[in-house]
Amino acid sequence: MRVLLIEDDPMIGQAIQAALRDAGHAADWVREGRQALASLSCHAYDLVLLDLGLPDQDGHAVLAGIRARDNPVPLLIITARDELDDRLRGLDGGADDYLVKPFPMAELLARMRAVLRRKGGAATPVLGNGKVSLDPATKVASLAGGQATQLSNREFSLLHALLVRPGAILSRSELEERIYGWGEEVESNAVEYLIHALRTKLGREVIKNVRGVGWMVSKDV
Repeated sequence: MRVLLIEDDPMIGQAIQAALRDAGHAADWVREGRQALASLSCHAYDLVLLDLGLPDQDGHAVLAGIRARDNPVPLLIITARDELDDRLRGLDGGADDYLVKPFPMAELLARMRAVLRRKGGAATPVLGNGKVSLDPATKVASLAGGQATQLSNREFSLLHALLVRPGAILSRSELEERIYGWGEEVESNAVEYLIHALRTKLGREVIKNVRGVGWMVSKDV
């Protein structure tokens, strides 16, 4: 999953970006609202984390700018502002959740998962297609027969990207965008290596190769 973090405080930004990457997410970090809007116009993100106290413009204005472009990206406000008026303004302005600093990183990650579930219309936290299921909280993949396997961060990121859109073919570049953030070196044949590792753990039929196009998992069976 690719996340855009909009946060001007260097210590908080570094801590959140590190936590996101440790959780298996590709995390891009910008410090100003203008940078955020430019990034969103160039890249597809699965989720946005938005601080309200930005140096160039208020975070509410950034939120309004995102929604004015009809961008439905899930968005979670993270801020030190704990006044009710700010909470109501943020939620009514199009934010999907509002989290007041300081907060445990575990809670942030859990709220991110909850926002994505709601946006995806899922009642349960586990992704699946009838052949394989994936628990985003634990990064454990389970086959229909009951075998459970712990995945590495990047194995999780790749399988998560495919299971979010079962039946859709994702190209190499689309998968790399979900695995790597800015400044992270894209390893040679990384996608093929990760797919090989997942097939070794879960079986060759879990991920299908569409020659010359990309990879997919089948729709619910």
